[in-house]
Amino acid sequence: MANCLQVPMASCSISSSSTSVNSTRRSFRTNLSMKPRNSAQIPMPPVNPKDPFLKKLASVAANSPETFLNRPLDSDSPPYLDLFDSPQLMATPAQVERSVSYNEHRPRRPPPDLPSLLLHGRIVYIGMPLVPAVTELVIAELMYLQWMDAKEPIYIYINSTGTTRDDGETVGMETEGFAIYDAMMQLKNEIHTVAVGAAIGHACLLLSSGTKGKRFMMPHAKAMIQQPRVPSSGLMPASDVAIRAKEVIINRDTLVRLLAKHTENSEEAVANVMRRPFYMDATRAKDFGVVDKASFFMTDAF
Repeated sequence: MANCLQVPMASCSISSSSTSVNSTRRSFRTNLSMKPRNSAQIPMPPVNPKDPFLKKLASVAANSPETFLNRPLDSDSPPYLDLFDSPQLMATPAQVERSVSYNEHRPRRPPPDLPSLLLHGRIVYIGMPLVPAVTELVIAELMYLQWMDAKEPIYIYINSTGTTRDDGETVGMETEGFAIYDAMMQLKNEIHTVAVGAAIGHACLLLSSGTKGKRFMMPHAKAMIQQPRVPSSGLMPASDVAIRAKEVIINRDTLVRLLAKHTENSEEAVANVMRRPFYMDATRAKDFGVVDKASFFMTDAF
């Protein structure tokens, strides 16, 4: 009797287990079929917050994942660019530059050239021998500054060997120096001249031709006056060499006369010291009358 009772109980247990498994399977299939595919979670990669393209994609993936799951296969536009009203593939160079810490103080546009920056401060810098290109630039700057304001002073900084190089070789005609001098004399502005480094030959003339009381010389600058040089004659005929020599003598006399006028020395005294190169430091240049103050810092040390 006991055996007979145990068999049906076992059968009932097995039958009940089978029924439970089948019910679980049906429930899983029903839930799987009812659950929409679009609700699947899309893994989110690390996003650079400074990249607007990736930031936009991350936002769309979080809020509307079906946009990515139901993509048209025959779209004419590149993938995902239709998500943007105005597509922008990457940050602009300016945004990239601002995002880098060590470049945050860099200028946003290239600066102008140095002569333009100095010109903004009404400064004309003569830092080369007086060749035609330098003469053209200096005269143009002087005319421009007078046109901008005929009352404000103009500052001319001089570090030039004149119409020759430091070894005495001629690089420009004497008329280059005279052209800048004539332009200075035509200006209505006060002209403050400052010697920095060297003022040799015609550059020394330009230094001395500044407004009286406004001619300065740095303590360690050098000034020097000398006779004009005869350009190389090469294979010129003797008559042409004589013509050139005569022109050099005329230029020398003109240079002597102008230096005597601005240094308040006699022409004989200037011609006498010009027989050989006459070098002057700041103190000697002040005593000779080339400058008014031996230091640009307005000190009374000399």
